[in-house]
Parts: sequence; C-alpha cells; structure tokens
Amino acid sequence: MTLHDFGSLAGRTVLITGGSGHIGSSVAAACLELGARVATADVSGMPVLGDLAGSADFRHHVVDLGNPAASAGVVDIVLEDFGRLDVVVAAASWMGTDTTDGWNVPFPEQDESLWPEVLNLALTANFALVKRAAPALAAHGCGSVVFICSHYGFCGPRPSLYPETGINNIAGYAASKGGLIQLARWLSTTMAPEVRVNALSPGGIFRDQDARFVQRYERETPLGRMGTEDDMVGPILFLASDLSRYMTGHNLVVDGGFSVW
Repeated sequence: MTLHDFGSLAGRTVLITGGSGHIGSSVAAACLELGARVATADVSGMPVLGDLAGSADFRHHVVDLGNPAASAGVVDIVLEDFGRLDVVVAAASWMGTDTTDGWNVPFPEQDESLWPEVLNLALTANFALVKRAAPALAAHGCGSVVFICSHYGFCGPRPSLYPETGINNIAGYAASKGGLIQLARWLSTTMAPEVRVNALSPGGIFRDQDARFVQRYERETPLGRMGTEDDMVGPILFLASDLSRYMTGHNLVVDGGFSVW
C-alpha cells in the first residue's frame, strides 16, 4: 500500500453524529473529499459542506441523539442507504447554552439534575449506537470508531481562566467526557481485533469567546493560540483511516500543549 492508500477512505462509509456542528461539518467535508460516503446525524440542521452538499455520496438525518433507541436506529438507516458502515465519528455533545439554568454557572450553582441528560447523550446513546453498528463495522476489516472527547475529560479546570468572562468550566461536561474516554478503552478490547476504538481530546476551540478568556488561555498553551475546527480534522482522519491501523484504545490529545504543564 502507498501512503495515499493508507489515508484514503474510498469505498468506505462514515457516520458522523453531531454532524451539523463545527467539528462534525469539517470532518464530513474532509471525508467526502477522501472518497467516503458520508452520513451525518444531528438534532437539526445540515452540515456546512459548500460545493459538496449536493453529493450523491452524502445523506443527513435529523435524529434526537439523546434517545439511545433513535441513536442506534441511525445505523439501520445508514446501512439501508449505503449498504455498509466502516467508520463512526461520535461528535455529538450536550453543551447547554448560556440561558440553560444551572449550566454555564459557577460550581455552587451548577444543577446536577441536568446530568442524566448530559450522560445519556455522551455515554448511553453512544454505547447503544456502537453496539448496533458492531457487526457492520467488523464486516470489512477496516472498522474504526472515534469518540470526540475533551482535554477536560482527563485534567482539571484552571480557575484563573474564567473570572469576569461569563464562561465557566462545567463539571457535568467534564465528567461525561471522562466517561467517554473510558468507554473507548472498554470498547477497544471488547471489539478487537475486528474494530478499532479510539478517543480524540481537543483543547479549547476558538469561537469568539471573551477576549480576556482567550488571552489567558493562549498564555497557558505552548503553541500560543486556541484551536480551530481545522486543527481537529487531520487527527480525526488519522484515527478513522488505515494511517492508524495499529492503534486502538488510545486517547489522542490535540490541545496545543495545554495539558503538558
């Protein structure tokens, strides 16, 4: 095989949950460029794909991914559309909003009653989806699952980043991502050797946050900036393709060095 062959996704089908989000849209477009057939699933909307949006190799499905049965059911739809499933990129995440009571607030005010919904999407629904997908993923010898996690799934928050920014570090989010990293490890041995399962943990992604937060974050990051969606595409494609064919159970950290200190 050539290096091009190792990185190619030609002939393979990729399912991306959270496919309408920033990272999901970027990965969907890249997978189409690499020759894959791509299905995205999200609670609403369409991925931003530019000229690739009309491709015959693309389908988008509106699904409540917080419902484990509905999440698993996406697998059946993809198999009906494309006849096979080789890669799952699980990018869906319960983020809440600034207006969600008890979410983006300081620790004493965070509402634990939100946790079941958060953990259901991150853990239960992903487990149900991968369990349903397992036979298809194992069928052609190139099955790969990539869970999009977070550096806050394995390291603690830095309180100095947040004062007067309107941004808080959410315990429920961190716990859900930590659980997802461990789910990747659990599935990696259970589904081996036919299917590889890895996690990818991004650092902070720049999305017009408060300038004080950005400046503090960048000072704490060896590469001197926050990440972008494009920074995540290469590492995700690496885990999805044969470029990483001898890797499983790994958490690939892509955070500009933030967690190195």
